[in-house]
Parts: sequence; structure tokens; C-alpha cells
Amino acid sequence: MSLIGKEIGDFKVQAYQDGKFKEVSKDDVLGKWALFFFYPADFSFVCPTELEELAEEHEAFQKEGCEIYSVSTDTHFVHKAWHDDSERVGKVTYPMLADPAHVLTKDFEVLIDADGTAERGAFLVDPEGKIQVYEVTAGGIGRNAKELLRLLQAAKFVAEHGDQVCPAKWQPGAETLKPSLDLVGQL
Repeated sequence: MSLIGKEIGDFKVQAYQDGKFKEVSKDDVLGKWALFFFYPADFSFVCPTELEELAEEHEAFQKEGCEIYSVSTDTHFVHKAWHDDSERVGKVTYPMLADPAHVLTKDFEVLIDADGTAERGAFLVDPEGKIQVYEVTAGGIGRNAKELLRLLQAAKFVAEHGDQVCPAKWQPGAETLKPSLDLVGQL
């Protein structure tokens, strides 16, 4: 069953950001675009490369009106320890959400029951709290922050221009398509 259009559930979790612990809830997410970036565990191997790349693109996401939320089933205390210990993760300025009770991992359907960790999933959520884009990859496959940014830009464009769609490899400013009877069989 697809998660496209599913409204995220209510949640309230602890997070680590900018040297402080804070609480993040669904209310904090609504009203802007959000990227929920699930990863299996702190102090692991592929994850720090992804979190670092997202940190390098964080400003670009913010310019698009989108906040990044990394999520694992570790506690906020472990997030702080990893942030303090890892040069790569130390670059992270976006909220690192703690989900030891599996509230988010269950809601986004990425919980690996056998070991209590998250699948490697990325979810773009619109300002109304509905999932518009998602991908889930095997644990050993890292994701591309620039492609997630492009998907955000395409999702925003389609939301703002309901009569147009974005073709493969679309970039902001490129030509879009207006679905119509005239296009059937012409592409």
C-alpha cells in the first residue's frame, strides 16, 4: 500500500540540535515542507556519510522552505554523543530526532521489528503534513542529498502548479508538461 498522501500521525519526541535537547512535535512540522530522513543507527557506517551530505545541503533545503529531521531509534543522548564524537556528524545543524519508542518508525512504516532499528527511508512531507515523496533503500545503500533536494523542488512545483507535471531529471526552470489529450502518444 502506498504512503503517498498519508497524513503523518501526531508525535512528540526528543531531539538534539545546536548543543541542546529539545522536544519536536507534529505541530512544529506543519506549515512548511519537511524531510524525515530515517537511518538505522548512530555510530554506524553509511549513516555518517549521509548525515554529513545533508548537513552540506541544509541551507539549500532551508531556502526551499524545508527543514530536515534525521531520525533513528537511538536516544537523544546517543545523538549528542555521536555529534560530539564524529567529525562528519559534528557538521549537522538540523534536528536529530530520537525515536526509541518507535513512534515515528512505525508511523512511516520503516521499523525493522527484528532488531528495533529503522530502514533507510526518506520522506518529503508537505506543509499540511502529508507525504508527497518517499524512498526506502536497503541498509547498505546510501542516499543522495542533491537528488532529495531536486525531488523537493519538483514536489513544490507540482503543488503550486497543479496543471503541470515534472518530467524525468527535471530541474527548476526547465520545461514542464501539461497533461492533455494532445500529449497522449506524443512523448
